Amino acid sequence: MIKTKINSWGKTKEVICSWCQLNFSSDNFKIVPCSLPVGLLRSYGDSSLPLENQVAYSTLAMNRIISFDRELGIFEAEAGISFDEILQIIVPSGWFLPVTPGTKFITLGGAIANDIHGKNHHQDGTFGHFISELTLLTSTGEKFICHKNQNAELFYATIGGLGLTGIILSAKFNLKKIQSSQIEGETIKFSSLKEFIQLNHESKDYLYTVAWLDCLSKSPRGIYIRGNHSTSSQSLTAHRTKNKIAIPFNFPNFALNNFTIKIFNFLYFHKQIVKRKKFESHYDPFFYPLDSILKWNHIYGKRGFYQYQCVLPMDKISEFEKMLQLIAESGLGSFLSVLKTFGPIPSLGKISFPSEGFTIALDFANTGKNLEELFRKLNHIVIESKGRIYPAKDFNMNEAEFKTYYPQFNEFQKYKDQNLVSGFSKRVNL
Repeated sequence: MIKTKINSWGKTKEVICSWCQLNFSSDNFKIVPCSLPVGLLRSYGDSSLPLENQVAYSTLAMNRIISFDRELGIFEAEAGISFDEILQIIVPSGWFLPVTPGTKFITLGGAIANDIHGKNHHQDGTFGHFISELTLLTSTGEKFICHKNQNAELFYATIGGLGLTGIILSAKFNLKKIQSSQIEGETIKFSSLKEFIQLNHESKDYLYTVAWLDCLSKSPRGIYIRGNHSTSSQSLTAHRTKNKIAIPFNFPNFALNNFTIKIFNFLYFHKQIVKRKKFESHYDPFFYPLDSILKWNHIYGKRGFYQYQCVLPMDKISEFEKMLQLIAESGLGSFLSVLKTFGPIPSLGKISFPSEGFTIALDFANTGKNLEELFRKLNHIVIESKGRIYPAKDFNMNEAEFKTYYPQFNEFQKYKDQNLVSGFSKRVNL
């Protein structure tokens, strides 16, 4: 083990820990108390951070492909493999990830631990629905093969379990068949949440839907994006380009402020002159626009940033509007504001985040006390609306809030490995 410093992706917290690199022969070691398995550290909050001076078990060397059934679209690999690596293998064979978030630089284990969701939740649910089997190593030294017919309760606790039930060694999951690596779709400007909801109703034939939102506008406005895998193109290429822009240093704190964000939002909204615009795009910029900019989190400077993501039930649209009004009045909004719809498919995980409703994710520069006050107000609305906040993005929820958002926490704790602890689990007493 070596001592090292690791950060949350939001760069608001740094911990010194002992770094242990796992590999395919590491499944006979003993998990020490107060440790945590980690992947590519793309969680914005402290759910992926061990406690100070404790142990982080890196899974990145555990990235072997175990099997790939190209006929049936079944993929099995070790937990440290990244979505980027998986895509390079499966796309040329005519398959795609069943669910993907806004970055491909996450591990398979991290995708399971956070039960990730994507632009297709309204039709397909979360990543957990496509996991057919996983292998888990606990601190007792036991390995468990988990699926819906064997160790089922441990299986459902591990999906969305934030890496706290054991170390995921490998997993098998089902892929989505595609004819092309191209996406065909449409971008549509909207000027109210009512119009956004109407666009949702009109987009039932689209597998992927998402919206960029100008959260500082007096009236919610944005650009609705919808798309499907192309059936006209026969191209199956895994990557659009290897050329990437890198942010080599932290921006000064004054670079992102209320004024510059308003300018960006104005220009972004008006860059599309017509109301509706058809497009065809490679999947890479459609799903992963920020992946083309290495270390993009540096734009928030040394102070770092927080991402706030919540979901409110469908019938709480008025409360959703109150939240947007509070954010607009605070002047603390971001140009990275994403609005999506979660469908009715229930998450399998005991403490998985997604539930039917509207979900918004916003980045906030770390401005200190005034931002903490805004979060408290937003959290109050979420609780009153019977919504919840995403632990993978969180850095501020307390124990009482967590237990309100996730009433199955008692059931989850039966399967939590007591030797695995994160900053988040310590903070909410999980």
